Amino acid sequence: MANTLDYYNSNAKAFVDATLSVDMRKIYDDFLPLVPEAGHILDAGCGSARDALYFQGLGYRVSAFDGSEAIAKLASQETGVAVEQRLFSDVKERAAYDGIWACASLLHLPKHDLVIAIQALWIALKPGGAFYMSFKAGSGEREELGRHFTDASEEVAKDWVSQLDQVDSQRFWHTEDTRPERDHGWLNIVVVKKKEKPQKLIAGGKYQHFLPRLCQSISQASQIDLAVAFVKKTGLNLIYPDLQNAISDDELKSPAQIRILTSDYLDITDPAALRALLLLKQQGADVRVYESKGSSFHLKAYLFSGHDHGSRRWGRAFIGSSNISAQALQAGIEWNYQVDFPPDEGFLEAAQRFDELFESPNVVGLSDQWVDDYEARRVPPPIAIAPGSDEAEAPPVPTPVQSAALSALDKTREEGFGRGLVVLATGLGKTWLSAFDANQMGARRVLFVAHREEILKQAAKTYIRIRPKSRVGYYMGSVRNKTADILCASVQTLGKEEHLREFDPRHFDYIVVDEFHHASAPTYHRLLDYFAPHFLLGLTATPDRTDRSDILSLCDDNLVYEFPLLDGVKEKHLVPFHYYGIFDESVDYKEIPWRNGTFDPGLLGNKLATMARARHALRIWRQHCQTRTLAFCVSRKHADFMAEQFAKAGVSSASVHGDSAMSRGEALELLSNGELQVVFSVDLFNEGVDLPSIDTVLLLRPTESKVLFLQQIGRGLRKSPGKEKLVIMDFVGNHHSFLHKPQALMGESMTHRQLVDFARRAESDELSLPDGCFVNYDLKIIEFLKGLASTGIEDEYLSLKETLGRRPTLTEYYRYGASVSRMRKQHASWFDLVGGMEDLQPTQIEIFKSHKALLLEIETTAMSKSFKMILLEAFMQMDGWSKPPSLEALSSVSWRVLQRRPRLFTEISDAVRDVPGESEQWFRYWKKNPIDHWVNKTPPLFKVSEGRFESCIPLPDEGSEALSEMAREIVEYRLASYEARSSVQQMLDHSSYARPNAKFGVELPYFSSLKIACGHFRNSQAESEEYRSLGAGYGRLDPSRHFIARASGNSMNGGKSPIHDGDYLLLEHVTPNNAGSITEKTFAIERLDEAGDTQYLLRTVKKRGQGEYFLRAANPDYEDIEVSPELSDQIRTFARLKSVVSPLDMAVGQRLMRDEIPPLFGEVYNPGNWQSGHVCLNDASAHVLLVTLNKQGKAEDHRYVDHWIDESTFHWQSQRSVTPEHKKGREIIGHKDLGISIHLFVRENKLEKGKAAPFTYYGPVDYRTHEGSEPMSVVFKLSAVVE
Repeated sequence: MANTLDYYNSNAKAFVDATLSVDMRKIYDDFLPLVPEAGHILDAGCGSARDALYFQGLGYRVSAFDGSEAIAKLASQETGVAVEQRLFSDVKERAAYDGIWACASLLHLPKHDLVIAIQALWIALKPGGAFYMSFKAGSGEREELGRHFTDASEEVAKDWVSQLDQVDSQRFWHTEDTRPERDHGWLNIVVVKKKEKPQKLIAGGKYQHFLPRLCQSISQASQIDLAVAFVKKTGLNLIYPDLQNAISDDELKSPAQIRILTSDYLDITDPAALRALLLLKQQGADVRVYESKGSSFHLKAYLFSGHDHGSRRWGRAFIGSSNISAQALQAGIEWNYQVDFPPDEGFLEAAQRFDELFESPNVVGLSDQWVDDYEARRVPPPIAIAPGSDEAEAPPVPTPVQSAALSALDKTREEGFGRGLVVLATGLGKTWLSAFDANQMGARRVLFVAHREEILKQAAKTYIRIRPKSRVGYYMGSVRNKTADILCASVQTLGKEEHLREFDPRHFDYIVVDEFHHASAPTYHRLLDYFAPHFLLGLTATPDRTDRSDILSLCDDNLVYEFPLLDGVKEKHLVPFHYYGIFDESVDYKEIPWRNGTFDPGLLGNKLATMARARHALRIWRQHCQTRTLAFCVSRKHADFMAEQFAKAGVSSASVHGDSAMSRGEALELLSNGELQVVFSVDLFNEGVDLPSIDTVLLLRPTESKVLFLQQIGRGLRKSPGKEKLVIMDFVGNHHSFLHKPQALMGESMTHRQLVDFARRAESDELSLPDGCFVNYDLKIIEFLKGLASTGIEDEYLSLKETLGRRPTLTEYYRYGASVSRMRKQHASWFDLVGGMEDLQPTQIEIFKSHKALLLEIETTAMSKSFKMILLEAFMQMDGWSKPPSLEALSSVSWRVLQRRPRLFTEISDAVRDVPGESEQWFRYWKKNPIDHWVNKTPPLFKVSEGRFESCIPLPDEGSEALSEMAREIVEYRLASYEARSSVQQMLDHSSYARPNAKFGVELPYFSSLKIACGHFRNSQAESEEYRSLGAGYGRLDPSRHFIARASGNSMNGGKSPIHDGDYLLLEHVTPNNAGSITEKTFAIERLDEAGDTQYLLRTVKKRGQGEYFLRAANPDYEDIEVSPELSDQIRTFARLKSVVSPLDMAVGQRLMRDEIPPLFGEVYNPGNWQSGHVCLNDASAHVLLVTLNKQGKAEDHRYVDHWIDESTFHWQSQRSVTPEHKKGREIIGHKDLGISIHLFVRENKLEKGKAAPFTYYGPVDYRTHEGSEPMSVVFKLSAVVE
């Protein structure tokens, strides 16, 4: 064979030229009718690829190989068919091809090898497939012109075929060579493999359950009809993704027609399942319910139909015992019989009966009202009456991370914030958090906004799970649900003015923005300027300050809670990862056009789907893979190609996308049980699919953003039994578009200089990673990163632009760490720089020319307060450039914007802090500054005309949106930088305004966002100052020196006075002049990291005999930190630890909802126990009094006479049954002797803004006197009062 290959390598051009135009149509006519239309043909030993090209032109999917490297290369060039260099001995596929064509190729093998090759090709043929091969007629083996030939007679060929299994038919015939100079004859052979006998009965159980057949049929059909007695949410979850995919519009297929019929028979169907089916109905499905009205309804029928490539109708029905429940579809012994048409016309009869039943008088359309009524009357059977009939999803509860975020959200609202951002790593449940928080806030109507339908569909399913009684709907594309309690809306649809006007601005109590698509920024602003919810929650998965800049600005720069990927791994909520950055050696990405932040998709797909790259990927995968791999590809064609190449190498793999033969549900099932090793996909698995068993992720494509990269690796970070780690194999190219990947992985923005430093640290294995994590980059990637240069303003700008895939905003540039002042020295203004980099759009160029003075003034005007920018934010929220607002309206909206931002609201003068935004007093205050400030500029920028605030510079109608976005970009930067100015020291300086409180003691600054690390140095900022009152029990307190912060971590959890994660720390600020002796004392230690951010650590300072200092943790698991001269220059003792503050003391003076009170006493909230106004806690030795002063609506004899006697004395009246001799009465009177504490919580009214009002905690009280019985009247004195 080696000599034969040498011959063809040496004579490749002559051979290709001689054979490329040979007419083989007579033979094609004998072979192709045996191959299904659009089937997959392997041209084995293809030579010039003449036949492969012909098959491809007829619409067949073709794979081709040849043993000669020279011929494979030349044939690819001549025909455009991808020809792989491969030997017959390399064929390892199993049941991969519908047809195999081996025309005059096998004849070059020695007889022994030839028989083995025929067997291998037969194994690679699918059941029902056709195998063609041809030989020169004759017998024996011979050499001719340097080539080996094995000739064949019909008798010999029949012997070879007799050794094949499952032969259905065989044909042998002779033809003459069609080339005129050739006179020898040819033996042609076609062998057809038997079709698999279809398994008609699916008997269920562990190894033959119904789900894979069902998912496969859903994905193949254009008409789907389901009729079942009941639907359980547990079962519907298993087929729901495939139903959604079937009904979705797609460029390659039309949406399937879906009809679903279920019933209320015995009240088994889940209301939550019906809510989910209503979502399908909104997308086009026809969902109806059979009202049994005392009769039975036992149908379990699944009907599917469609048309093959020849437009012939096919049908398939499953009639049996499976309802839609997890047990019936997966594990139960359930018989379902398959009926196929053609030939069985029983399918047609079943389809006709379904049509009749669907129109039955007992059948009604499913609606929200029907589900509401059904839920009200439903009485499910007390015991299971059918397999899966009693299945129920466990009520969802927040995870520890979500609970912490919920607490932070509740607190931020309590502080007065109307917007906030939460950063949660993929896999930690951002959408779930939003639903939990909407419940926590008591929101009646929720708007969930995103830019992708997949996110909205997942959100809808999540909200149904948490709020099963709510009406959930879509507002996207052509779907317009205006009555839903939970509305999942695409920003592209709802953000249009004509759609916004369909809703009242206050229609939604709660709005969620999931991620932020910069390209739709004007639409987001229009939508959020229009609505006025009680609270807006922003969600993102990227902790990167630059990447989340847009959504943080939308959220008024209020970062409420952050738990990024590395923290998730550290805290063991996610599995550790082993990351391999693989240099993509076979692709030169610099040759692929890069436009608008993305590669040319067609050319990229062609470059990635090559044999060389597939072999490279396979080799790397075999080195590092675990058991279940999810691979991400750039296109459907790429996914198909990679699955095919892996299958050829004997790896069980499948391609799964919207047009694939295998459905998503079927793939997950096979991957889970180990029948599949690798699933190649494009974007079906980016988000919203629960894949905890995935332990390997293969990234074979560039990703457009950090969010997408985190979503893809997040598919494998979920914990699962037996899973120790996630392996990530990421193919990284020689292009700046890959630079965001290390930044996303590490959760940091990096300039080119910082990426160079990152590369050096990665090379020397010095990256700071959680335990169990590992990062390795190929040397060529390290060198690529080390070769990055960043020397000036323009380089920083380009570096950020390359990372984002678009031009950055000013706030992104600022949060990237670039120097705005240095930029302005060189370029005068931000838009001068952007224009110089040729990144302004034509309309923006004109706006910048005409409004440069205005934009420069906004960018550079001095800001001792935030008012000037708040005014402009309100002005743009009112679309002021095109519709100048009245001064009164502008003042009122400005007041609302300020109220949303409590840190800025405190800048308002005490004289107007409590007046309404519509009041004359507020208007006069706001007109003086900032309205008059903007009006009195020289040259004039704004003017007041007929009582309206308007721009002095003429603006064409089409320019208002461009100006608004440009001005907003600068305003967002000014507010972000203004709020970030204050350091901890500056806040402490301001604390001189604190004053003793006549009731509670001394008010001290409390920095809720300042986390003092009890672990390792960690970044923190004192971004929100509050006050808490502490009494005499903490000694003499000075608000100018003492403050409160939180502990974070467990390094000080040890010894006699352990400090736990989350403890409140009373700290005394120290300076070198007043620190005194520091040895053996516990200090908060401060240092600046490389980016200039402040880090904190809590440690006890120790000193050795030689005068050397070290820092010791109370927890022996943490090592001492030696204070080297280098470290000594970086750190300072910032504050001395005075005490750990009790959570009860922290709560004094705070407003708390009823369900927040039990945790203060170590109790769990139970509505049955805590709805009373007098709660006795035996374990805590405490009585809790929950008092509502204004008891409107109570019966006369229940209006207890509760009131303040003076600022520290309270009169309380018990319930009617309490006497001084009663147990409660005795414990109140003698509480001090009995060791019982009494705690007073008071609110004015039961409701506040239509919702349950919070209580204010006044601390423990002491009994003074009492009188009367049934009820008792008791006088209490506040214990916390400072006399």
